[in-house]
Amino acid sequence: MYSINKLTMKKIFVSALVALCGFTASYAQQASFLSNNHCLYRISQESQNQKCLLLPVQEDAEMANIKVIADNKQVKALNVKLAKDHVDYFVPLYMDEFAGLKGLALDIHVNGDYSKEGLNALTCWKEMKFSDAFDMKNREQYRPDFHHTPAYGWMNDPNGMFYKDGVWNLYFQYNPYGSVWGNMHWGHSVSKDLVHWEHLDPAIARDTLGHIFSGSAIVDKNNSAGYGENTIVAFYTSHRNIPGGQSQVQSMAYSTDNGRTYTKYEQNPVLTPFDGLQNFRDPKVFWYEPEQKWIMIVSADKNMRFYSSANLKQWEYMSEFGEGFGPQPNQFECPDFIQLPVDGDRSKMKWVMIVNINPGFVYGGSGTMYFVGDFDGHRFVCDTKPEVVKWLDWGKDHYATVTWSNAPAGRTIALAWMSNWQYANYTPIQQFRSANALPRELSLYTGEDKQLYLSAAPVKETENLRKDSKKLDDFTVNGEKRFETLFENNDGAFELELQLTSAGKEAGFELLNSLGEKVRIYLDAAEGRVVMDRAESGIVDFGKKVKPHDLDTEESYARYKEVTVNYKNDFALGTWAPINTAKGHKVQVFVDNGSVELFVDGGRVAMTNLVFPNEPYNSLRFYSEGGEMKISDFTIYKLGL
Repeated sequence: MYSINKLTMKKIFVSALVALCGFTASYAQQASFLSNNHCLYRISQESQNQKCLLLPVQEDAEMANIKVIADNKQVKALNVKLAKDHVDYFVPLYMDEFAGLKGLALDIHVNGDYSKEGLNALTCWKEMKFSDAFDMKNREQYRPDFHHTPAYGWMNDPNGMFYKDGVWNLYFQYNPYGSVWGNMHWGHSVSKDLVHWEHLDPAIARDTLGHIFSGSAIVDKNNSAGYGENTIVAFYTSHRNIPGGQSQVQSMAYSTDNGRTYTKYEQNPVLTPFDGLQNFRDPKVFWYEPEQKWIMIVSADKNMRFYSSANLKQWEYMSEFGEGFGPQPNQFECPDFIQLPVDGDRSKMKWVMIVNINPGFVYGGSGTMYFVGDFDGHRFVCDTKPEVVKWLDWGKDHYATVTWSNAPAGRTIALAWMSNWQYANYTPIQQFRSANALPRELSLYTGEDKQLYLSAAPVKETENLRKDSKKLDDFTVNGEKRFETLFENNDGAFELELQLTSAGKEAGFELLNSLGEKVRIYLDAAEGRVVMDRAESGIVDFGKKVKPHDLDTEESYARYKEVTVNYKNDFALGTWAPINTAKGHKVQVFVDNGSVELFVDGGRVAMTNLVFPNEPYNSLRFYSEGGEMKISDFTIYKLGL
């Protein structure tokens, strides 16, 4: 990886801004101002030999629409919030993308109302610089220690996950040109154990069909597509804005090097909506053994549509499911469709449709629900009535949940984006935005009401994160009991594992720091629920003047007005899940700088919430009101990679 001190980046490489087309090296001569919002920024051959052009970003600036031009043709498009009056951070535009091209330049349209002189005065022109390095050393207080994050830039939905040859491949919605949504690529990371991740180059880049939206990947063991046995075939949504709306179609790419690089199918798209539907995205492809065919499930506004194919290129519509199911109104997104044994009995199998919705989650914004039923290879029939809603995770920050294809040993392992669309672009971090939740093993169990439910337990590989431990004696609480120091030099990454039995009205514990910031986790007997309350967890009030995060054209920009958004009411709250408080429960809590994940009874309840404490939580306060609470089998683990 490349490394350079951030402060140094502002002082060096000025001399590398060399003459172009006979001009001397200065930003004003590289940047030709063609109108009040249009600039041509030329790149010399000498500068093109540098590793990257560092683009200065200001997150509250207007979006600039940039076309990379070579030989008078557009070779790339990107949107960047170019710095107006100060620089928040830099993002790299790597020159090796344009190797061998001549006449390289950036055709830049800056959205905003400027005179030509005002445009000339923007900070970005002075701060753009070429470099042989880009600093990716962590500078963020809230970067997780053991959760997957991008090295820099924005990340949302996990995409195209597959397992092959001992490697877990994770792709994700990725913006390498800023820490807000935009410029959608498929970023790529790999792991051999689901906890240690290596960042690779983005695998599928935005193209003339549009942004590369979410999708899936399969191992084509039988060479259905004709690219060779065990080729990796990926499916994704190509998204672009069009007059009056948007176009979303399904595209395909294939990889013969185990997913490192992809070749896009020359006849993309492979699937368009037969009715012109604009919200038509996120294809999940799987093999249906009884009929020896491939099936694709695609989100289609308030429905999921099923298609079938023999060769992965031509797709035939079969059926749809969903309208009227779940909370309304909502937008179905990021589907998955899996078959699981009931209570571990493989003679009793059921199909589960995972549906991510936005908005419509019980606590606002985005969330993951699911439906259990039967599938005959053509149509899905749900076991429950339309109004019955089952949530996979009861926290505010668990969305776009999908599973790995081709997982070994019959495992079904899911991964989610750990954020919420209500505030994801504005969390108090900048170098990167968003992490994935812990990978979770899914299973079906029969609940006390005889209905079938999904359990989402942290994968067993998380045990490898345990670096130190404290085993505590059993104790009872009728009032309070405190543990002032969990670990010396606590960096905010730890796990609690305990058995909790309560006869009280309210009983549980608080994660605390010395500033009085806290997260409360407790059983509420009166309401029959387990609660996680982050209202006093640290930074909870982050709001700002905001503009739309991705605008492809000046016309689309003009449709919006600046608004003031404050996220305190969306963020500073408690979330809860129904539970039988009369029983004892096994409780696991994973804390990792900027997140708290709660698992009850091996994942029968899961709850994921972001937090932004001003210093790590390093104390515990157990309390019980209206009765006695017993804590047993209690171990605290310090976690790390």
